[in-house]
Amino acid sequence: QVQLVESGGGLVQAGGSLRLSCAASGRTFSSYGMGWFRQAPGKEREFVAAISWNGGSTYYADSVKGRFTISRDNAKNTVYLQMNSLKPEDTAVYYCAAARMTSRLSREYDYWGQGTQVTVSS
Repeated sequence: QVQLVESGGGLVQAGGSLRLSCAASGRTFSSYGMGWFRQAPGKEREFVAAISWNGGSTYYADSVKGRFTISRDNAKNTVYLQMNSLKPEDTAVYYCAAARMTSRLSREYDYWGQGTQVTVSS
């Protein structure tokens, strides 16, 4: 079992930055691929970024490539999402998730956090 708790969301102006954190419980965190997804009102949940168990591979949605950076610290059981140059269309609830593989597909993820709201004002 892995429990995930996101933090770091909030209200920011367009062009600003936020850093999301996802703290994981359990001693097997380092064996999981981790992902960030987001869901805006009235829209389906979409992939944002993923990172392999050792941080050696990262993947991004085209919409965030060059602006967002995913990273992890296995010693702290934490994964991060650094978000720069934020746009109003980045407004959503952001979720972190854990999977036995590194994937862009939400169905591959076994464990999910409760989400943290990110609001970008224009």
